Amino acid sequence: MILLVTNCRDITTDYVVAELKKRGVAYFRLNTEFLPQALCTMDAYPKNSWSISFGEKCILGRNVGSAYFRRPGIPEAVHGTNEENYVEAEWVSFLKSLYARLSGAWLNDPANIFLAEDKPRQILIAHEIGLKVPFTKITNDLHVVKKTTEMGTTIGKPLRQALLAGEEEKVIFTTRLDEIRDEDAEAIATAPLIVQTEIVKKYDVRVTVVGERMFSTAIFSQVNEETQVDWRKNSRSDLEHIRIQLPNEINEKCLELMRRLNLRYAAIDFICDQQDKLWFLEVNPNGQWAWIENLTGYPIASAIVDELEGIACEESN
Repeated sequence: MILLVTNCRDITTDYVVAELKKRGVAYFRLNTEFLPQALCTMDAYPKNSWSISFGEKCILGRNVGSAYFRRPGIPEAVHGTNEENYVEAEWVSFLKSLYARLSGAWLNDPANIFLAEDKPRQILIAHEIGLKVPFTKITNDLHVVKKTTEMGTTIGKPLRQALLAGEEEKVIFTTRLDEIRDEDAEAIATAPLIVQTEIVKKYDVRVTVVGERMFSTAIFSQVNEETQVDWRKNSRSDLEHIRIQLPNEINEKCLELMRRLNLRYAAIDFICDQQDKLWFLEVNPNGQWAWIENLTGYPIASAIVDELEGIACEESN
């Protein structure tokens, strides 16, 4: 059985479910926000001795051959429960123990996802394996930012957290730093950010890697002013997406990057400059891919299920 760890609103998981149903493969979709509604048991040993039951729908640890960690939700305490923060924290702790017991079964182990999300580490490894990387500083120092902007047009982006929570959620997109003034020192000092020299784009490139398979897509972000710096801005669904083939050298370096980050799946972002050179930006070890499949016809869901079935075979041998 394949375990899908996600939330009820995750459309990407819907694509995997559709592929599993088409193949007739047994699966269990665990929308973790609903976990407090289940009856759960975990034995001290062996590690696969656990169960989760939602009424008649039950999964046993010993039946799990592989698992896909997608976008789990925070367990929601049953309405009216006292000490909701405590209850939710206990369920999160239960999930962490469950994740550890599935070591070896994951498409991407959650621990490896967490480590791979370190953008400075990504950049360091990319540079070490020979990918082109823009001049980069991670800083909260006004003077460092100003010196970088003096070298040419510069962009800034979050080190980790791009979502601002609140009554109205906001996303911090990659932004061009047009003019840095001395009075910006306090704001810049608030938290470190990534500062990079801007590469003039021909287009953006998203490389979706599943195991040894590469699905490379050119995203023509430069046709709209609002998406020239960050193609994700305003969620423009009309941007042209075209299948492309990257040079073998770049493909091999992407696979080496995956090995160094201990990942089986990742979305890797590049920029193609005016001279057709590729510049590494970052890796999303749990990035979205459903829209890429929609717009290009790439069989990404099929590749992920292939990988999950392969992991299950390895685990059973």
